Amino acid sequence: MTLQVNTPAHLAVAAQLTSSTTAGVDPVVDIVIPVHNEERDLRPSVERLAGYLTDHFPYPCCITIADNASTDDTWSQAQQLVEELPQVRAVHLHQKGRGRALKAVWSASAAPVLAYMDVDLATDLRALLPLVAPLISGHSDLAIGTRLAPSSRVVRGPKREFISRSYNLLLKGTLAVSFSDAQCGFKAITAPVAHDLLPLVDDDNWFFDTELLVLAQRATLRIHEVPVDWTDDPDSRVAIVATAREDLVGIVRLARGLLTGRIPVARMRAEIGRRRLPSTVPGVPHGLLGQLVRFGGVGVLSTLAYFVLYLVLRGVAGAQVANLLALLVTAVANTAANRRITFGVSGRDEVLRHHIGGLAAFVVGLALTSGSLWLLHSAVLTPSRLVEVAVLVLANAAATAARFLALRQLIHPAPTGD
Repeated sequence: MTLQVNTPAHLAVAAQLTSSTTAGVDPVVDIVIPVHNEERDLRPSVERLAGYLTDHFPYPCCITIADNASTDDTWSQAQQLVEELPQVRAVHLHQKGRGRALKAVWSASAAPVLAYMDVDLATDLRALLPLVAPLISGHSDLAIGTRLAPSSRVVRGPKREFISRSYNLLLKGTLAVSFSDAQCGFKAITAPVAHDLLPLVDDDNWFFDTELLVLAQRATLRIHEVPVDWTDDPDSRVAIVATAREDLVGIVRLARGLLTGRIPVARMRAEIGRRRLPSTVPGVPHGLLGQLVRFGGVGVLSTLAYFVLYLVLRGVAGAQVANLLALLVTAVANTAANRRITFGVSGRDEVLRHHIGGLAAFVVGLALTSGSLWLLHSAVLTPSRLVEVAVLVLANAAATAARFLALRQLIHPAPTGD
């Protein structure tokens, strides 16, 4: 998957970058600052960043101002900064959109590492080297600043804090992301990965960051997170309500693409993903007899836990409710235990798929046990607890057999690759 940069917009950006003056040294890092009507903040921020890079940054860098359809004096100031500061370049796009600006500049840049930061420089610049160093060394493929790490220091109002944390929790719940902060305006990516992923990113505005990271995670690329010190800009131009609406639409679109197969996850993993390490637990055999023995051991413990929970819950709830809750809790724990103990699979690879399969087996078990209870209560008006438990033992035996067959088909050691 290689990005075709022969569209008029990309050719125009490439031409502007080629004609821009630089310090005479090929940059290792291209730091893009996307701007739209930022005439007040542009000059002081770029001058501050340029000074920091000159005094404290060990790699050759360039700063690319990406003006996307400004209607104030932003573009004029950008041109002046290009004349005054040798490491500054500037491009002008006729359409608005942060994602669109980053796509265009990153696609045309010759630097091996591509970064961007917001024009307000809300993130402490001392985090820049920790951000890009893992990409320069080849250790990671993308890097993001995170305001939600325990060691991050963040100054912002409760409203923005609540929105940020809620958004990232929503991403974890809907798209099963593992990164902690999708929207911090402080990110970097290697050029080869950018060229592979950018054609797959549909969003041209604020959801661009999230979509890029989700695709990278699904492609099994390594995302490095850097705790940052971050100070909120009280004069931020971001429209919170409109951005939130765009993000929700983007989440739905992305989830639909992943579920329907429109997004080629398997192809991304095969072509650009990192080589998978063996996920089997050393010393765990995978023969049928050994799996049956270990599955039986896990099943005995799960069944004991189930009946303890059922009897506890039965004291405060009806038989069906107690059965549902006890079965659900032990089903999740059972799948996690069988992944590692019975089938020798560790790590997070395909863990969501395995648990979905485990929950499908849970539905079968629920149908068997609930159906058994319904039949019992239909035949006997007030059966004793002992009779209820005896019926459930038989139903659980059938559910356990079905569960083993389902999990054995679903969970298996991943191939190690070449």
